[in-house]
Amino acid sequence: MVQSLSRVLREHTDIVFERDPAARTRWEVLTTYPGVHAVLMYRLAHRLWCRRWRWLARVLSHVARFLTGIEIHPGAEIGRRFFIDHGMGVVIGETAKVGDDVTLYHGVTLGGTTWKRERRHPTLGDQVVVGAGAKILGPIEVGSCSRIGSNAVVIKDVPENAVVVGVPGRVVNKEGARTSEGFDPYGQKEHMPDPVAKAVECISEHVHAVERRLESLEHDHRAAVPADSEGWSCPLGEGDENAGGEAGEPASATDTAREQEDR
Repeated sequence: MVQSLSRVLREHTDIVFERDPAARTRWEVLTTYPGVHAVLMYRLAHRLWCRRWRWLARVLSHVARFLTGIEIHPGAEIGRRFFIDHGMGVVIGETAKVGDDVTLYHGVTLGGTTWKRERRHPTLGDQVVVGAGAKILGPIEVGSCSRIGSNAVVIKDVPENAVVVGVPGRVVNKEGARTSEGFDPYGQKEHMPDPVAKAVECISEHVHAVERRLESLEHDHRAAVPADSEGWSCPLGEGDENAGGEAGEPASATDTAREQEDR
């Protein structure tokens, strides 16, 4: 029992040293990191939940939320080496599933989108990083090794090795290679693409292409028109001398009556 507890504590402190350069000693991590406290209390509450001590499990999770600002439902399924950095405002729903080596930052929500008693929360694969303030909503799946940018709102499935940013979340990179350290703080990389800026740039290039095309058409039209041509005239008034007067003048009523008498 003691060895098992020691192994669990060591595993949770080791993962903090890997992902937070501010950590100095194990004692500091165990006494001052609310993310570690919340996860340890969740482990106990989840065991009670699985043994159908539901009320006691909910009370323990409520105490953990009061002490840490992190709300993890005891019915959620969370893998090993799970780390919550800073932690305040994190919410993980009852039917959420989280893989191994996942990192969440403060303000993250793994929420549901229905009131029905069914699977209504997201599933996160292994080695997923979710940036601060991101919301992942509904029974969707986030593939392993994906990164969710800060403040993104994800409502659709995310493939593996993807980078998601924006509201609503958009996949901007499907081959998101990990950094040299193997971990991406806040789900960001050095040159995170901006889909809005890219869209504006594409529209601007299209407008310039249309303007160049119009200038080319105007130049071709001017080259095709003779230089001594003063302009365009309607040919409808030209023609029949018998229809009356000079060319281009309409026949009068008198001329029309005379033509009928001659006939």
